[in-house]
Amino acid sequence: MSTERVTARQTAVSSTTLKKRPSGALESRRKFLYYFPNGFHDDTYLDWERNYKWKAHQQWEELLNRHEFGRLLKRKEYSEIAARAIRIESRTNLLFSFEKMALRDAVKSREGARLFSQGLYDFLHGSLSVNERFAGWVEVIALLPRKQTRVLTWPVVTVFGFIAHPKIHIFLKPNVTRIAARKFGFDFHYKTRPSWETYSEFLQFGQMVRSEVADLRPRDMIDIQSFMWVMGSDEYED
Repeated sequence: MSTERVTARQTAVSSTTLKKRPSGALESRRKFLYYFPNGFHDDTYLDWERNYKWKAHQQWEELLNRHEFGRLLKRKEYSEIAARAIRIESRTNLLFSFEKMALRDAVKSREGARLFSQGLYDFLHGSLSVNERFAGWVEVIALLPRKQTRVLTWPVVTVFGFIAHPKIHIFLKPNVTRIAARKFGFDFHYKTRPSWETYSEFLQFGQMVRSEVADLRPRDMIDIQSFMWVMGSDEYED
């Protein structure tokens, strides 16, 4: 099938559907398909946006899956847990360099590594509700030692859930996300300090995007976050 036919099929919608859509949904689709005519299965999309994020998830499954994470935690190998988590993330471009540095500094001490390791395990695998686990994780990040740059940022709070559980969690890059929400037509009430209230609204935004691009066959939140990135990043001109 030609690119022209695929694009036409993917962007064609009924007038009834249009009335129900967020104000910028159709234009957002058009922009995404302009860069990636075959949607989430476009070779260029895989190369530019998806593959490195999925590779990080695969590495997480190999090095810090639930069983291995629990084993290391039981042996109190906190520094090893933190080192593995940071090493996996470091191979992506998800965090800014100053955030990567702040995180490394925060877990250099045994106490910082312990807080990080126990807090992250509870967030990813704990028995509490997801909102309680997220709130607990935010408080753990707030308690981590800080040298210069603050550790409690949205990217730091959301990056490990995104890498470990991309079916559930999504990565929040504040400026890009707010621009994407505005362009899409989602009223996102962003607050600087991470909280479940803002994150749950962000997840709603993600679900709205997923419903609007369902015919493009998104696999997980990696695809949804990548769609938002294309909408909001200056790497992709309108």
